[in-house]
Amino acid sequence: MLKALIVEDEYLAREELTYLIQTHSHIQIEAAFEDGLEAFKFLQTNQVDIVFLDINIPSIDGMLLARNISQFKYKPHIVFTTAYKDYAVDAFELEAFDYLLKPISEARVKGLLAKLEQQHQASAQVRYQTVNLMKDNRIVITPVEDIDYAEASEKITKVYTADCCFIAPMTISELVAKLPESEFFRCHRSYCINVSRVQEIIPWVNSTYLLKLQHHDQQVPVSRSNIKLFRERMKL
Repeated sequence: MLKALIVEDEYLAREELTYLIQTHSHIQIEAAFEDGLEAFKFLQTNQVDIVFLDINIPSIDGMLLARNISQFKYKPHIVFTTAYKDYAVDAFELEAFDYLLKPISEARVKGLLAKLEQQHQASAQVRYQTVNLMKDNRIVITPVEDIDYAEASEKITKVYTADCCFIAPMTISELVAKLPESEFFRCHRSYCINVSRVQEIIPWVNSTYLLKLQHHDQQVPVSRSNIKLFRERMKL
């Protein structure tokens, strides 16, 4: 079950959002705060999947709190709830899941909650998928969600996680066929990336890109033949 935190200093808005979440989803509300600092303290010792976050709140404003949350090892989805349109670009840069303008529409919230639960179900399915990789002559059963990217190396494939490099005794095409399309993208004939690990998109020659991935210094290229699909996938 998804767990949520509400950070909203207006009592009626907090109560309305609580009612809508409880009425239209199975999401469990772990706590609700009207103060950004108190919410941040709660998140130091409690893990949630979603934070419904107002921007104009006491102590720490919503944008500053969201920037701190984005540094967490486990990053909950951020859903901004605000009366201000001016922060939409900042919210996009912080990779917010959604940006709800007040007064909040019940139909809008209902659709958002359904999308959150659907994505959670899809992510849960990915977590249970594994691939067999080699390390020091041992077979290591690895959850696909742990894979950051894969690199072709003749008839084998090097597979990189946050802290290790494994060998897949197969071509990169054979490996890609085992990975969920919803999470991975073949950005180059020699590379496949976990889309959620893309940290920076750097313009490169011939209108292509180099990708900086979380946990890694090596930059991964996007080939010209894949650039259109990549832009669509990343909503560029």
